[in-house]
Amino acid sequence: MARYAAVLFDMFDTLVRFDRNRLPAAHIGGREVRSSVPELHRVAAAALPGVELPAFYDAFLWSYQEAERLRVDTHEEVPAQRRLQLFYRRVGADPAVIPPVVTEHLLATHMACLAGVAEPMPGQTELLDWLQGRYRLAVVSNFDYTPTVRRILAEGGILDRFETVVVSDTVGWRKPRPDIFERALDEMGLDPKDCLFVGDRPEIDVAGAKGVGMAAAWLNVDRAPLPPGLPAPDLELGGLPDLRPALEPHPQGP
Repeated sequence: MARYAAVLFDMFDTLVRFDRNRLPAAHIGGREVRSSVPELHRVAAAALPGVELPAFYDAFLWSYQEAERLRVDTHEEVPAQRRLQLFYRRVGADPAVIPPVVTEHLLATHMACLAGVAEPMPGQTELLDWLQGRYRLAVVSNFDYTPTVRRILAEGGILDRFETVVVSDTVGWRKPRPDIFERALDEMGLDPKDCLFVGDRPEIDVAGAKGVGMAAAWLNVDRAPLPPGLPAPDLELGGLPDLRPALEPHPQGP
């Protein structure tokens, strides 16, 4: 295995994952849904009179789906604030007349719900303990609000392990675009050939990293086949603990 100077990680479903079963529950349309929406609906009640919980939920879900649709073609990020504007319009409100304090409270409430259900991927702490001091470390994440990424890392006690944390809402572009990888490389002053990127999405993490000249490790917990047409990863991991033996030097035979 080649010797790398740095290991860069994707964030969600690589270092941490969301346990959505711990999100607030609401009964909408005869079924239970787990979402931040029950909390958000209470926050926005005064600013959006007449918008009942089912319509609120449908509009909030639509805003997520619409943001994802907009991201697909160009991989341009739709920041969280812009997504809330989509939501306001969907419920028939003019974003310009919504008090900024309401938007700030909605954003803080939604992100607190997400941060509250984030949990480390199995083996995360032990792997980072071993990597620290051996490799320079960084996070490169697709997400629409940088403070939440940093909050989750801080509350998990691992923020200080990473030399830099680069998130797509700050860069303006999402993986697999080269821009976000190149931002991290520039900030660290590293050549891509000296780096290994670890992520769970072959079409985003593996393809994006290899597209800028980095080696890539695919965290393939489900042991899924590699989709056709994508570059093969340099490593395939069934879990984060598999990375250590892949990087440890092996004694030479006789």
